Amino acid sequence: MRPLIVDLGKDFRGGQHQALLLLQGLRARHHVPEFIAIRDSQMARRAKDAGISVHEVSPGSRRLAAAWNIRRLVLGNHVDVVHANEPHALSAAWLARAHRSVPVIAARRIALPLSTGSFAQARYRAAARIVAVSRFVERSVIASGLPAQKVEVIYDGVAIPSEATPAIRDGARGHFAISPDTFCIGNVAAFVPEKGHALLLHAFAELRKRFRPEPRKQSREMVPACVLLLRGEGPEQAALRKLARELEIQNDVRFLPPTADIETIFAAMDLFAFPSHAEPLGSALLAAMAHGIPCVALARGGVPEIIEDTENGLLVHNLDPAAFAAGLARLQTDPEYALRIGKAARAAVAASFSADRMVEATLQLYEKVTGDQ
Repeated sequence: MRPLIVDLGKDFRGGQHQALLLLQGLRARHHVPEFIAIRDSQMARRAKDAGISVHEVSPGSRRLAAAWNIRRLVLGNHVDVVHANEPHALSAAWLARAHRSVPVIAARRIALPLSTGSFAQARYRAAARIVAVSRFVERSVIASGLPAQKVEVIYDGVAIPSEATPAIRDGARGHFAISPDTFCIGNVAAFVPEKGHALLLHAFAELRKRFRPEPRKQSREMVPACVLLLRGEGPEQAALRKLARELEIQNDVRFLPPTADIETIFAAMDLFAFPSHAEPLGSALLAAMAHGIPCVALARGGVPEIIEDTENGLLVHNLDPAAFAAGLARLQTDPEYALRIGKAARAAVAASFSADRMVEATLQLYEKVTGDQ
């Protein structure tokens, strides 16, 4: 199989990580993928490091330059199918008229409905299939007017890591100067409103209050040490730092740069918090679960397709910091239950959301649409 995968995203986020996993999985299965990406982007560098043939385009003219490359490769009979991993890539494929020569696959991994504009609709209608990353996204696409038979659900996947040894965990916590008796909550997401960081900070402040002894009791009980790690970047970071100061939790909240090693962060965590308000699926959530970390998440978007409440994670049904804090507290105060939840989370991801399953399902789709030509 000779797929051409196109991703014109300038940042390396969840969708780009999925494209990289797909490219690596295809190559490992002895297929010959080609890739179009932004010149000197992190995505292009990682793909080249993985041995993928990469065609780089200028960020200033990404759609037109990508369209020229797509047309050249398609008309030269170098590819069997074009896979547009995000909307700019789909625009480029449509401008190249790729769909007149080979099947075009359009990935849909955002929660918003499709635009009703004629250009947006034409791009998606020209595709042989629209790949939705969850049933939640599938419903959104169909509600936007596209035929159900053209929409296929392929869940995002994650690599299943080896379980962290006590030595790895101790090293990770030492890296972040987290003492052995400190409870570590983590979150990995861009600092944008829909990721729910403000709700999480309010919930964390509420959690601290739950364990603080009241002065009138004259108790000498120590407040359990607790820290919140936030890894990401984005326009909301300054406002979130200000909110942490206003809530008087700034000493317990650590803002980590996006360059902080994700595996080290996961190894240091006791609990993963996922307060995203409308997540199409949640690749960071899947990664945390694959590491066996117990998770608390909002029951929004595609999240309930991953988490079975109280079985492999805890779901919070309202945008209520107190309710979210109660979920965090339940896992903090019951380590045995948290351990069971974490093991069940890892098993669920291995069974249904592995990178291998995602690659195999995508390959089957390629074979189906090329066979229909």
